Amino acid sequence: MAARLSFLDRYLAVWILAAMAAGLGLGRAVPGLGGALAKVTVAGVSLPIALGLLVMMYPVLAKVRYDRLDTVTRDRRLLIPSLVLNWILGPALMFALAWIFLPDLPEYRTGLIIVGLARCIAMVIVWNDLACGDREAAAVLVALNSVFQVLAFSLLGWFYLSVLPGWLGLEQTALDVSVLEIARSVLIFLGIPLAAGFLTRRLGEKARGRAWYETKLLPKAGPFALYGLLFTIVVLFALQGDAITSQPVDVLRIALPLLVYFAVMWAGSMAFGRAAGLDYPRATTLAFTAAGNNFELAIAVAIATFGAASGQALAGVVGPLIEVPVLIGLVHVALATRRFFPSSTPSTPAPATPEGASRV
Repeated sequence: MAARLSFLDRYLAVWILAAMAAGLGLGRAVPGLGGALAKVTVAGVSLPIALGLLVMMYPVLAKVRYDRLDTVTRDRRLLIPSLVLNWILGPALMFALAWIFLPDLPEYRTGLIIVGLARCIAMVIVWNDLACGDREAAAVLVALNSVFQVLAFSLLGWFYLSVLPGWLGLEQTALDVSVLEIARSVLIFLGIPLAAGFLTRRLGEKARGRAWYETKLLPKAGPFALYGLLFTIVVLFALQGDAITSQPVDVLRIALPLLVYFAVMWAGSMAFGRAAGLDYPRATTLAFTAAGNNFELAIAVAIATFGAASGQALAGVVGPLIEVPVLIGLVHVALATRRFFPSSTPSTPAPATPEGASRV
């Protein structure tokens, strides 16, 4: 399989590590770079990060066969567990881990809880595609999460930061974020690339047919997902490069509960999918959508509520810095587990990818 991958895909882990190192180096070497990158924002997120996310998501969403989404929406074995994992177990697990690992650091603890409340709508689409998950299922689950995010984020923030700690006799925190702010974030980071991907497939197939679209156009657009991912990683690390390298102990303490969170959510979801009889593509999609988080929303909320230099904002930034290498590692773990799932015909057979074109 590795021999059939393009050069970009074959050494993806290398490129990601290099992007992380480059971002850290830029953040340390160029004084004021982080502040400059953070000044121009979209929905509370640095404009360079926003552009990177949009470029990253567009090619993957252009690959989705939107005429097959109805087969996913009828699959209750996938939809119901996804809602439970994302909106009940995920936030509860992060709340517990934040208090267990950071009882004496309230700012970082609050930042982690906010990360746990922000469910995936962006980068998870790339991890799912790399692991050969079900693209249509990923599109549906991400869209479902976006709706619940608008409706439930503020309510869950109030519950986990104020109500539940009060019941348990713990320190309480207020979170002031409006539904409109969350809806704007969802519209920008999911709505724009989703609409662009849908229109590209619709118009491309209408003009030249599905065979041309999937064998000619998609291989040319595919590598831009990786370019956007690497650019986003560089900017993320550059934004907090100085803080990360000057506060390594704090970063390590934030990282430990995140590592446990990603491992437990992913492995538990994957095992549940196998036990529920899901095939490999849909079990993989369930696992990655449950383990991933909407870091752009978490960072935006932390900055808007507590300030860009706050511990909450640092915890929000450390989230994706840990998530990126961990989930790329879990992509390889997922691919290795395929033999434990019943054989099935993939819902979205991938077209032949010429050398030099990224599978992403």
